[in-house]
Amino acid sequence: MEIRNLEPREVFFYFEEIAKIPHGSGNTQVISNYLVSFAKERKLEHYQDELGNVIIIKEASKGYEDREPVMLQGHMDMVAVKKPDSKIDMKTEGLTLMTEGDWLFAKDTSLGGDDGIAVAYELALLEAEDLEHPRLECVFTVDEEIGLLGAKAIDVSMCKAKRMINIDSEEEGIFLTGCAGGMRVDCHLPLEKEEKKGILVTLKIGGLQGGHSGVEIHKERGNSNVLMGRFLAGAAKNTSLYLSKLQGGLADNAIPRETRAEFLVEETGTVEDLVKRLEKELKCELATKDPGVYCELEIQGEQILPVVTKEETKKAAALLYCLPQGVQAMSADVKGLVETSLNMGLLSLKEDGLHAGFSVRSSLESAKYALEEKLYVLTESLGGSCKTTGDYPGWAYRVDSPLRELMLRIFKEKYGKEPVVEAIHAGLECGFFLDKIPQLDCVSMGPDMKDIHTTEEKMSISSVKRVWEYLVEVLKQA
Repeated sequence: MEIRNLEPREVFFYFEEIAKIPHGSGNTQVISNYLVSFAKERKLEHYQDELGNVIIIKEASKGYEDREPVMLQGHMDMVAVKKPDSKIDMKTEGLTLMTEGDWLFAKDTSLGGDDGIAVAYELALLEAEDLEHPRLECVFTVDEEIGLLGAKAIDVSMCKAKRMINIDSEEEGIFLTGCAGGMRVDCHLPLEKEEKKGILVTLKIGGLQGGHSGVEIHKERGNSNVLMGRFLAGAAKNTSLYLSKLQGGLADNAIPRETRAEFLVEETGTVEDLVKRLEKELKCELATKDPGVYCELEIQGEQILPVVTKEETKKAAALLYCLPQGVQAMSADVKGLVETSLNMGLLSLKEDGLHAGFSVRSSLESAKYALEEKLYVLTESLGGSCKTTGDYPGWAYRVDSPLRELMLRIFKEKYGKEPVVEAIHAGLECGFFLDKIPQLDCVSMGPDMKDIHTTEEKMSISSVKRVWEYLVEVLKQA
C-alpha cells in the first residue's frame, strides 16, 4: 500500500515527506529548512535559530480567538541506525518505508517514528483549514536524541502558551506527566601502543535485542559493549593479549547489540576456550532476555600490527569490566519505575585511546550527579578523563494540571476506559521548557511504537489514526 494513502492521509503524507529527508541527530539542517519553507509557503509566522530549531505559529480558528494558546512540541531528529549489511548512507539517503499488517517500518533501518510522527502531526494541523483550535504554537527541536540540545538552547520568548502537549511518547493511552533528568558522559583512557607480531583474532559478540536505554533498561538485556569488556578482562588475565581494534554501539542512549574486537595473541587455544565458555554462559544467563546472543571468533593468521601493549590492554579491560552499567536503583515512590541507570552505548578504540560513551539518567538530581562522579573516579584512577555534555533537568509531576484533566476526560469519553498516567525513566524535553516557562502545564502522549532506536522499530497505523482524532478533539475543546 502507498504510505500516503494510509489514514489519516494528511499525517502519513507528511511522515513520508519527512522520511525522504535524512534527519539523524546532528544532521538536521535540511529538515529544519524544509519546515521553514513549509511555513513560508503558507504565510505562517515562523522562527528558525542558529541550531535549526523551528517555531511555526498558526492563529486561532474563528470563534477560538479568546481561548488560551496551546504549544505542540516534538523533535525533528531521529536515532539513525541500520542493519550491519545495509548499504544505505543514512546521512545522505532517505528511508524506505514499508507496511506489514497494522505496522509501518523502514527497510533495514530505524523508522524515526520517534519523533517524526510529532512533526507529521504538527504539520498536518498547521495545514488543515477545517479544524477548530486555539492559537497553535508548533515547536520543532533539534538533537533531542544526543542530549536535548535544541530544547536547551531554544528561545520561546515569542510564544504565549502556558500549556504544552509534547508528542514524544510511544504508548497510546498512557499520558506522561514526569520524566528523569540525564546527561551524556564520555570516558577516555589514553593507551600506549607498540608494533607487535602475533596471531590476529577477531571476536564479534552480537545477536542481542538492544533497545532504548530509557524505556527498556529495566529489561536487563545484554549490552554487547559490557559483554566484550567481560571477555577482555578474563582473556587479558589468562593469556597474552594485545588489543588492535574495538568498536561497538551506535548511540549513547541505545543499548548496543553488537561489538567487534581485534587483537593479537601468541597462541589461540586459550582464547578459543574462553570464547566457547563465554558463549555458553551468555546463552544460559540471557536465555530469556536475549536468546539470540552469540560469540563469533575468527582466526586470521600471523601479522605484524600496531597494537595496545599487554599491560595497557589489561588496564583498558579492567576499566570496561568495572564501569557500572544498567539499573542502579528503582524508585521507592513509584512501583516499577527505574530511578537511576546508565548505558554504555558507545565504545571505540581510537588513535588517542579507549572511548566509552554513557547515557546517565535519574529522577533524582543528586543520584544523577553521584553516578557521574563514579564514572569520573573510576576512569581517572586509571589515568583517564571524562567529559559531561547534554546535562538536562527532570520534569517533576504537577499536582494541579488543568490540561491533564481535560485530556483524561476526553480520552475516557472517546474510548470508554480510564487512561494511564505515569512518569517515565526516559528523558523528555519538557523539563527545559518548564525552565523557560515556569508555569507551563505539560502532558506527553503519542501513538503505539515498538523497538524504537533499533532496526526493528515499527509504528501502529491504526494507533496513529486514533491519536490524530483524539488530538483534534483535545484542541477543539482546549
